[in-house]
Amino acid sequence: MKKSAAKGKAHLSDSRTTGRKWIPSYDVDNVSGAVAASLPDKLLPQLATLSKELPAAGNWVYEIKLDGYRILTRLDAGKAHLFTRNGNDWTQRMAPLAQDLGALGVRSAWLDGEVVVMSDHGVPDFNALQNAFDTARAESIAYFVFDLPYFEGYDLRRAPLHARKRLLRELVAAKGTGRVRYSEDFSGDAATVLKGACAMKLEGIIAKRSDAPYVSARTDTWLKLKCTRRQEFVIVGFRDRANATAQVGSLLLGYHDDEGNLTYAGAVGTGWNAATAVALRQRLGQIEVSVPTVDARTVEPGRWAKSDRGPEHWVKPEIVAEVSFTEWTPDGHVRHPSFLALRSDKPPSQITREAAKGNEMPPRPKKRNDRGAISD
Repeated sequence: MKKSAAKGKAHLSDSRTTGRKWIPSYDVDNVSGAVAASLPDKLLPQLATLSKELPAAGNWVYEIKLDGYRILTRLDAGKAHLFTRNGNDWTQRMAPLAQDLGALGVRSAWLDGEVVVMSDHGVPDFNALQNAFDTARAESIAYFVFDLPYFEGYDLRRAPLHARKRLLRELVAAKGTGRVRYSEDFSGDAATVLKGACAMKLEGIIAKRSDAPYVSARTDTWLKLKCTRRQEFVIVGFRDRANATAQVGSLLLGYHDDEGNLTYAGAVGTGWNAATAVALRQRLGQIEVSVPTVDARTVEPGRWAKSDRGPEHWVKPEIVAEVSFTEWTPDGHVRHPSFLALRSDKPPSQITREAAKGNEMPPRPKKRNDRGAISD
């Protein structure tokens, strides 16, 4: 990348490569914390910590928590490569979006954001996003970008968030498309912003310290404030629907404890239609096993021994489902759960029970000894 002779300017207006002008010059190397550096090959995302407490002090901005897939984009020589939070290359799955990102006129950058499909009501629709992948309708996918860790020869991870956002906002304003959009941020009262998001039936908001650097880890400078409880679970088994064995009647859920062992978290039997129930039954039937991967005694077989409940089928812990629920029970199960969707962007091995910052950990399920008796 060329740099202008004028100190403090990153010159980005060379048109020799593509036949069109690049983005206008920005004051990149005058940004506090910006460091001239080569483009990193890989980048892990910054992750937010779940919190039930609103930020009490400091300068914070708030973004809508989008219901989609986290995607990081690496632009190298103007060509875009799209990666999931775990580093899987999804460029071919979102070819129209990759094309639009390549048309931004940026030679080298890392962008961070969320891909979604918007509903007719103007809110993200996660099921529609999954359908877009399943039916090869990637043209409906929009990318809301909210951070700029690297830009045109400068590593911006040590720069304050407000500076990174300013550059990103200007970039999208100049070259953004219907698919590439800036994820708007709001200042002011967190409670009011969260209340508005919940009133719109959104998942919640993300609170971010405006003076914080970008850190490839889960941090307290990014906080998740949710309207309802929801998280991912590993599917450890299922039950057939009564009088319709071609359909799933309920999914048995689990998560990994602190030692990496799968722990039973309850069953979910709502949130899908007949077609999805058939598709789930077919997919889970292909990975069925005879031995459970959780302690079968914690699945409460007596509770489900009713004429309208089928026996348990165990499966390999390879599929992740996102579920909403009201609370954790004293036994460590989810109460009033509802299935939302399957997740293909998160590996089962990383699924743990999410605990909110500022609150006690949800009660752990009590253990059973070899005789099946419950002990603390």
